Amino acid sequence: LGWEDPLEKGTATHSSILAWRILKSCLEEISLTMTLGASLFHIKEKQEKNAAYRSLIRAELADELYDRILNIIIIEKRYRNKDFSAKELAVELGTNTRYISAVINSRFNTNFSCLINEYRIKEALHRMKDKRYLDLTIEEIGTLVGFANRQSFYASFYRIMGETPNSYRKRNNGK
Repeated sequence: LGWEDPLEKGTATHSSILAWRILKSCLEEISLTMTLGASLFHIKEKQEKNAAYRSLIRAELADELYDRILNIIIIEKRYRNKDFSAKELAVELGTNTRYISAVINSRFNTNFSCLINEYRIKEALHRMKDKRYLDLTIEEIGTLVGFANRQSFYASFYRIMGETPNSYRKRNNGK
């Protein structure tokens, strides 16, 4: 950031030392908040897996499945169904969950649960900013977009947005 400790630099004044200490304290608090938030919501680092079956799917089939997955999840908004699963999607597409997983991993660079939750969070963000939904609680919005419970909504929201739904809503419309 270009900030250096004025004591080490030899340019210390009362105000520069105070500003440095405030900056350092804020950065430490942000780091602590991120660490506490990650543990509070049980967020784990994403780990890459090398599954051999991903390379076995034909490109034409992968393209077809990709288009159909997009249609079902995004156009039909099936992510709103709290019970929607990879197994249900596979049955609907006449394939198996390994192929669904392979296509989602290779084309969307994520897994099924994260993909579904990303679309849920996108819709939740829209609803939290929309004046028509101001009378709904955060939990009601989470339920409307497909989350089964408050904890999974808050954890996904925090993982994607880096803040809680309440703080996001307050920041965007003062409620």
